[in-house]
Order: sequence, then C-alpha cells, then structure tokens
Amino acid sequence: MKKAVIVGHTGQDGTYLSALLREKKYEVTGVSRKQVSENKYEIKSIDILQELAVENFLKKIQPDEIYFLAAVHQSSEDAQLATGDLFRKSLDLNLLALINFLEGIRKYSPHCKLFYAGSSHVFGNPEKSPQDESSPFRPDCIYGITKTAGINACHFYRERYAVFAGVGIFYNHESPLRSSNYVSSKIVQAAVAIKKGLTSELILGNLESKIDWGYAPDYMYAAYSILQLSSADDFIISSGALHSIADFVGEVFAYLELDWTNFVKVNPLLISKRQKQNLFGNNQKIRNTTGWTPGVDFKGLIKILVNEELKKYGSE
Repeated sequence: MKKAVIVGHTGQDGTYLSALLREKKYEVTGVSRKQVSENKYEIKSIDILQELAVENFLKKIQPDEIYFLAAVHQSSEDAQLATGDLFRKSLDLNLLALINFLEGIRKYSPHCKLFYAGSSHVFGNPEKSPQDESSPFRPDCIYGITKTAGINACHFYRERYAVFAGVGIFYNHESPLRSSNYVSSKIVQAAVAIKKGLTSELILGNLESKIDWGYAPDYMYAAYSILQLSSADDFIISSGALHSIADFVGEVFAYLELDWTNFVKVNPLLISKRQKQNLFGNNQKIRNTTGWTPGVDFKGLIKILVNEELKKYGSE
C-alpha cells in the first residue's frame, strides 16, 4: 500500500485529493498548520515551520508521495492583511514550510516524490496569452511572489539533489467546497437565494474579468498524475478555456431559469486589490505527458455548483 502525506488536507483541494487517494487504496496522512489527521503512527501534531519536527515526521512515516497544497491566499473581496504581515505569513507557509519538507526528503526519505501546488499568479499580468511552461514568471502580488519562490525551491532541489519535486501551476478551480468569499461561490449562493425568494439582488465588483475556470477534483487528478511520472517536471493545470464573470453569471441564472439582468448590480468598490488580466493556461504539456484531460467543462461546472447549492434547500 502506498503512503501519501497531504499538507493542507482540510481545504478544498486537500479534501478532494484525500478522497481520490483513498479510492486508490493509499494510506493517507493529512497535515495542517500544526495538526495531523488520524494515523497509525500516533502523531497528533507537527509544526511544519520547524525543520526538525518535519524531519522526524518523515523519518517515522516514510511516505511515497507528499502533496504540498498548503498556502496563504486572499480573494479580491477579502479584508486585506497589512503588507508586512501578509508577506511574512506567506513566506512561512508558501516557501519555508515547503523547504522543510524538501530537506526532509533529501536527508531521510529520498524515494519520496513531492508535488508542489503553484499558481497562475506567478505570471502576474502577462502580455501574452495563453501561458505555458516556458512563459516568464513576473509575479506582482505577494501570493505570486511567494509561490514563485516555492517553485524555484523545487527546481533547486530537483537539479541539485535529484529530489522528485513536481510542480503544478494551477489556474482557478472551483467546487461546492469553495468558500463564500470567492466570486464563483458568491454568485451561485446569491442566485439560488434569489430563486428561493430569500434575497433580491447580487452585487459584484465587476463583470468583465475573464477567468480560466476548472473543476477542483479534475485538478487533483492532474496532481496525482504528475507524481506517477518517472521524472519530475512543471505543468500548467488549466481548463483551456476563458469565460468572463458575466458568462458565469449568465450560465448560473439561466440554469435557474432567471434573467440575471434583473438582479445583478456592479459596485467597483467591492474590489480591494488589482484584478489579474490575461491569465489563461495552455494545458497541452500535461495532456501529452500524462494523458490527463479535464473531465468537467464550463457548463458542467455550473450545473454541479448550482445543484449542490440547491441541495442545501432540500431540492435540485
């Protein structure tokens, strides 16, 4: 039985990845910022910012695969942390904790493969679209800067020490587990509430932004596929299609048999940080290398999100 560790197992991605790996008969150990999920090793906690703690953890478990999904990230409508605080927290989790795991693999578990969850934010606001694995990193936000550093750390350990450190550069991926401060969830929750007569309007920051939207469980299968390869590499994980927020709104309301123009208003003051432009991923490399393809398209994603939200009201 293969053994996997998921760092950041309680979030959207970690939840779906845990389910996938258990279906494939893995022994899965989940790790959050300081806690460890139920496991046969009687390990109840670990501070992933402490190098010695991570090394002892890996020596004891000797996993075959580690999925580093943990990250500090804020949506555009979140209350924003002070810049210095956000930088420090982001560097701690997006880079320094990762280095602890890379060092642990190098010293005590060299057979172990690691997957690092990168982000399309490493490209900043790119001039050319779509992006592929050769596109230059030009991050212009704290999340992008620290994720770029994490990817570069993976490259360093891969090239210097032959550590299997695979990188997936994720574009937006949604699911019913997405928190309500993300625009996809906000739209779906409000539209269903309008359908049920519980509210009368949806206010958004803008409708023009175009987003490469995918389905989170599909992207977790992509991460799994990357660690089944014989050598580590970087891969764009994207849907391969662009849709505006207006497109998303239109599809959600149409599925509910509503005219969105009667309910949606725009208030640009809701946006607390600069919006990304031209983030659109070319996923041809991962398709060709692993055979992975997205299983859920844009309309299929809308149906899943709306149907799950309707279930909260006892209907579909």
